[in-house]
Amino acid sequence: MFIALIPLSSQAALPESIQSALSRAALTPADISIIITPVGTKSISRLPSVIEVTDSANTDPKLTATNSNTKNAPITVNKQEIQQQERQLHAYTDDVYTYQSLNSRPTVSANNTVSQQNNSNNYNADSDASNLALSTTIQPPLLSHQPNIARTPASTMKLVPSFIALDTLGTDFTWYTRVYHTGIIIGDRLHGDLIIQGSGDPKMTHERLQQLLYQVQKTGIRHINGDIVIDSAVFKNVSKDPAAFDNAPLRSYNASPDGFLVNFSSIEIASHPLSNGQAQLTYTPKLANYQLPSLINTRSAACSRATYSLAPQWQTDKLTLSAKLPESCGKHLFYISYPDSKDFAAHVIAAKWQQLGNTLSGQVITQEAPYNANNANNANNASKNIRSARGLAALPVSPLPIVSYPSFNLTQQIYDINHFSNNVMAEQVALSIDAYNKTNTAPMNTADAYTKKATSLYRFGQSNATSYPAALQTMNQWWQAHLTTAPPHLTNGSGLCRDCTITAANLNELLAYAYSQPSFDAYVHSLGVAGVSGTIVAHSERLPESAAIGRAWIKTGTLNNVAAMAGYVKGQSGQDYTVVGLINIEQALNPYIARPVLDAMLDWTAQH
Repeated sequence: MFIALIPLSSQAALPESIQSALSRAALTPADISIIITPVGTKSISRLPSVIEVTDSANTDPKLTATNSNTKNAPITVNKQEIQQQERQLHAYTDDVYTYQSLNSRPTVSANNTVSQQNNSNNYNADSDASNLALSTTIQPPLLSHQPNIARTPASTMKLVPSFIALDTLGTDFTWYTRVYHTGIIIGDRLHGDLIIQGSGDPKMTHERLQQLLYQVQKTGIRHINGDIVIDSAVFKNVSKDPAAFDNAPLRSYNASPDGFLVNFSSIEIASHPLSNGQAQLTYTPKLANYQLPSLINTRSAACSRATYSLAPQWQTDKLTLSAKLPESCGKHLFYISYPDSKDFAAHVIAAKWQQLGNTLSGQVITQEAPYNANNANNANNASKNIRSARGLAALPVSPLPIVSYPSFNLTQQIYDINHFSNNVMAEQVALSIDAYNKTNTAPMNTADAYTKKATSLYRFGQSNATSYPAALQTMNQWWQAHLTTAPPHLTNGSGLCRDCTITAANLNELLAYAYSQPSFDAYVHSLGVAGVSGTIVAHSERLPESAAIGRAWIKTGTLNNVAAMAGYVKGQSGQDYTVVGLINIEQALNPYIARPVLDAMLDWTAQH
């Protein structure tokens, strides 16, 4: 049973279910902005297949399609197994989303975005133009409540750079980390410097870094009589104080972006209980020339985050742990962020090079400047680490890279950003929009947009370096060229900010515009599915009878005075909707109390 579509844009009162949820949360209608708008038609849907979440034990929690070749055939998953997996995950690690980002391996491509979800849309980018016209027709909102009030969006802000990147760079866009050398190779020894040119790749995990160095080793280089120099010049002056936002510098969500970001600047600490009142600790990745304690005493206490369970402190040359580990942690994974992304990358590279059985006579040097061995004082290479090379190392840089290592494509990276709300990946993508999209921002026709490709190829020493002001300006220009609402006020790309603002009308227009674009599949599949996956997986626990379970694709946002949700809902009538809800209050807001208000908004929408 679905509710007949009766627009409420002109009505003062919110729907009863949403109003009741506000009252239970001790909130008022003034605290929330909502806009819900139909997109497409009942016969032309671009949303993925609905996921049926059942209590049956015979269904697969891995989002495998049922045995049907019918377009948009429902996918069936098991509710208990989803919830069990979530409980196990939260018991296993203190940072679920960092763990998932580091370990996710989505099978993603531009045209078949997440194979696990087996999307079969009724819409195809190459189909008849009249279908596109129908899907882009502006329709009156189903519900509009204070849509033009600028509010803090928290992580729903990620919807902005993630779509602009897809639209400007293309779904298959790939970052290339390139390796050059100076000097000469004799046998298996490089007499010169090895130069790694960072590309801004958002997901250079420690495993992928080892693969990159293995590719270097395969060229014949085993020993380096010189330095390894990291050129991260693609991003300028983007480092930040990790304690500035909320005085939690060890949390991975506070990591700084960097032109050569390694493993989100985060280290995994695995605890292994022993029988003598101690636990063994192992670290991934390992850090060269840095002391990491291998044993910790235990205590009787409840397991919690690393700051409580370990009380870690980064020192100049060692990590200290000031707490005894709670015995209840057992085998557990903790994640803590290193305070300096460049120093972290240097330690990890040195360790990985050694682990491959190779040697390095010099140091790992990191700099925000292109390599210039012969002119240490050049104004364009102002770095205290650049030194003049001598002997064979002074020979020119290799004209072509000896290794060109590709990243996961943009579609895959956007999945991690929106599904697991990865802040530093969102920052990397936001900065990359300006670094790699040096083209006109005027609107293009659909065919041009579909075939448009950006490239991350650039001449050595002539990178398209960018900064936050330039990247934010580029996104602002894109907005003005493609949309009609005034651009949001962005101060970064992740939403980890209190001075950034956006209106519900802004997000609604962006979502509606994205719905009609060729990159929509990549975009919508990056969002969590209500009650099934991502940051909206707990929707079914908070509202077990919600009609939105399995039929809402949502990005959430949470700060201590913000709760937000935005995305798409497939109504029970077959109509698709964009949905945006932003809650802001002056004092601290308990998200566990506020989220049910937004859950009620999703449920109400899905009933239509």
